[in-house]
Parts: sequence; structure tokens; C-alpha cells
Amino acid sequence: MSDPQQSQDEGTEETFISHLVELRDRIIRAGLAVIVVFIGLVYWAPDIFKLLARPLMQNLPKDGKMIVTDVTGSFFVPMKVTMLVAFVIALPVVLYQIWAFVAPGLYQHEKKLVGPLVASSYTLFLCGMAFAYFVVFPTIFRVMAHYNAPLGAEMTTDIDNYLSFVLTMFIAFGVTFEVPIVVVLLVRMNVLTIKKLKEIRPYVIVGAFVISAVVTPPDVFSQLILAIPLIVLYEAGIIAARLFVSKQPAAIEDASPPSS
Repeated sequence: MSDPQQSQDEGTEETFISHLVELRDRIIRAGLAVIVVFIGLVYWAPDIFKLLARPLMQNLPKDGKMIVTDVTGSFFVPMKVTMLVAFVIALPVVLYQIWAFVAPGLYQHEKKLVGPLVASSYTLFLCGMAFAYFVVFPTIFRVMAHYNAPLGAEMTTDIDNYLSFVLTMFIAFGVTFEVPIVVVLLVRMNVLTIKKLKEIRPYVIVGAFVISAVVTPPDVFSQLILAIPLIVLYEAGIIAARLFVSKQPAAIEDASPPSS
């Protein structure tokens, strides 16, 4: 007779291996989605970089140009930008692959929550990037040009440094625009109450200015561009949490874990 404990161990090992195989397949599919989009965009890589650099180029002095200090920078920087654009475009597919992998282990009410959560998070992140591109970049570069003029300094930058700067700003503002989602989740998971969120408002305001001072250039106006949206989005999160929580039923149905 076979040992029941041995059979159970073998079954657990087979389940673990099957999960690893599925994870590998999901990662491959997500990677292929990004690669396919990248291949479709790679021909226009120089144009994509020019589009990314437009806010700076519009604020450079007449005949101002960006420079390349690395021998391979003029090739690899546009490729990096195109890959990042491809990742953003393919992100819904990547998120779906993650969802398809974790969904079997979620409760029914968690499945209903994840869909809107992922969609709203993706949308808000794109809104944050758009805000950085259309509002923040032109403002910062205009202010920096104003500071350089009295010094007689020529405003220019290396394309690799510019890429690092815009990536930092995109991430900073993309994450900033996720604040309402974080606030709603904290209330939904009973980590914080709306009353507590209002009580810690002064600390949030101070924290917003500290974060903006670290992320943005060292001038007051640039810091306000990040700090003010962060505070406004925090208030929006409190309002959304109040509306969301008030609509939650007293008891959650389908609380039993799904069968594997």
C-alpha cells in the first residue's frame, strides 16, 4: 500500500510545479506582448524621442540643441524610450496575465474588486504621466531657462540625463495620482477610518511638501506643482472613500475561499 503522506507530498509538489509552469507561461505572454508592440514602434523610435523631448526643446534658446556625451547614446536612448512606451501600451495585457494567474486563489468579492481597481489604477497612472508631460515639464523648463538667462549660461542637457529626469518625474506623478486608490483601499480594508484620515491631514500636507522637495528641482514653484496635486488627490481619496464605504453592504457574500 502507498503511504498517504507520500501521496500528499507528491500531489503538493505537482501542484507547485504546475503553478511554476503557469507563471512561466504568463510571464512569456506578457513579455511577448511588450516585444510585439516594441517591434511595431521601433521604426519611429527617433520620432518618439523627439515627442518626449518637445517640452524641453520648446524652452531652449534659439538654435538650442540636446547633446550626446555617450558614443552609443543616440541609438540606445531612443530605443529605451520606445521600449518604455511599448510597456505602457502593453500594460493592460501584462496586468491581465497577472490577474489570470492570481484570480483562482481569490475570494469572489475580491475578484469583483480587483477589476475596477486595476482599471482605475492604470487610468490614474496615465493621467499622472500626462499631467507631468503637458503641465509640469513645460513649467519647470521655462523656470529653469529664466534662471539661466541672467547668468548667461546656455541651457542644454545630455539626452541620457534628460531621459533619467523625465522617467523620475513620470514615476513620481504617476504614483501621486494613485493616492485616491490607496486611500480607498486603506478604508476598505479597515486599516484607517475616514475620521483618522482627516486627523492626519496636517502630516500628509507636510509629507507632500517633503516628497516634492526631494523629487522636483530645487525651486518653490516646481515643488508646488507636485505638492498641491498630492494634497488635492488625498482629499479626493477621502471623498471617494466616504462614497465607496457608504455603499458597502454590512456583510460580504461569498466569503468562503475558492476551491483549488
